[in-house]
Amino acid sequence: MKKTIFLLILVAITSHLSLAQEKTAILCGKLITASNDQVLDKQVILIEGERIVAVGDQSLLSEEYTLIDLSEYTVLPGLIDAHVHPLIYGSAYQTNFLKGSSAFNALRGLKTVQTWLKEGWTTLRIAGDADVQYAHLEIRDAINQGLFEGPRIYGAGHYLSITGGGGDINNFSPEQKLIADGLVVDGVDEVRKAVRQELKNGSDWIKVLVTGAFMSAGDNPQNVHFSKEELQTVIQEAERRGVPVMAHAHSTEGINMAIRMGVRSIEHGTFLSDESIDLFLEQGTYLIPTIYIGEYAVSNWDGDPAQAKSVALHKKYQEPTNRMYKKAIERGVKIGIGSDNVGFPPNFAANEFGELVKLGMSPMKAIQAGTRVNAELMGKDHEVGTIESGKFADIIATKNNPLDDIYELTRVKFVMKGGRIILSDE
Repeated sequence: MKKTIFLLILVAITSHLSLAQEKTAILCGKLITASNDQVLDKQVILIEGERIVAVGDQSLLSEEYTLIDLSEYTVLPGLIDAHVHPLIYGSAYQTNFLKGSSAFNALRGLKTVQTWLKEGWTTLRIAGDADVQYAHLEIRDAINQGLFEGPRIYGAGHYLSITGGGGDINNFSPEQKLIADGLVVDGVDEVRKAVRQELKNGSDWIKVLVTGAFMSAGDNPQNVHFSKEELQTVIQEAERRGVPVMAHAHSTEGINMAIRMGVRSIEHGTFLSDESIDLFLEQGTYLIPTIYIGEYAVSNWDGDPAQAKSVALHKKYQEPTNRMYKKAIERGVKIGIGSDNVGFPPNFAANEFGELVKLGMSPMKAIQAGTRVNAELMGKDHEVGTIESGKFADIIATKNNPLDDIYELTRVKFVMKGGRIILSDE
């Protein structure tokens, strides 16, 4: 018996060492590390196990490394989407989640995030999700335990909403006892308990709907929902536990209040003002504008009763909102890529890069928004976001240079996460 146990331990140790000693060299045609604005030619990335150990010229190549030849490709860091909802699907998302159990939602969500990984999104930040429990955080945990392949996942369990807010269900008769997709809380005590409940169940971010929303029924995105006292309680309770807060905020008043109180990021920021931009710069707050979803709504949901409100609002406000986003870019607000992806068609999310370029961001800065900037936002820049020695080998490649055509990022041909090849068209 003792001999059997010893052999099992020895096999486990040998297996672990074998994985740790795997050595791979990637030969790059062009290399965008995202740590600066440079584009390097004919560089080599050395990988041992799951980490990058060196980046340099071809003198690094040696026979001890298995060669991956991407000399005809542009190589970049794995992409980071800072605003996703992998459990949501369909235009009637506020009730669709009730059609399956939390277990089924987890299975659907796992397939979704695995698809996104193959598109090049090696890291995700979930901005709350539609489940009566915490299915998406259990997807994260299963991936982290090695049970399934998938992206690195961080984020919030639910979005905190007031009664009648964007996370509540407002279009059914009052006698219907439905469980809302958000965590509905009112008053300082309920808010404090909700933050504690979210942290107990594994949230590493807190998401709060400071204002109404575009896609939900029965609320107004120009209304501020949480009081100053309630929002301050959310932030203070999260800060006590070392957890950052992301604030869904459309209205100018809601944006400004949330920034002043110390949230880490503003999601959407539709009705930005010059004062808002000043506050972003003063406080160092990040903006995740989620632009492309408006284009998608107008093009694909026109006539859909479940999203009639969203389509009408996007048509009305898209132009003035884009003008303010453009001004925020020009003035140097820290802007990250967030797609608001809710199970949209393949390669939906990468269109967000194109929207930022249309608004005046250079292709290089747009790429950095979806890599280095988002890693800094998430406090993970020591691990991901750039191609540098010591970081995870999260690497993608495109056939053509996305600096020449930013939409190349919708056509990723090679994906590696933590030294493991996920996708290779070759």
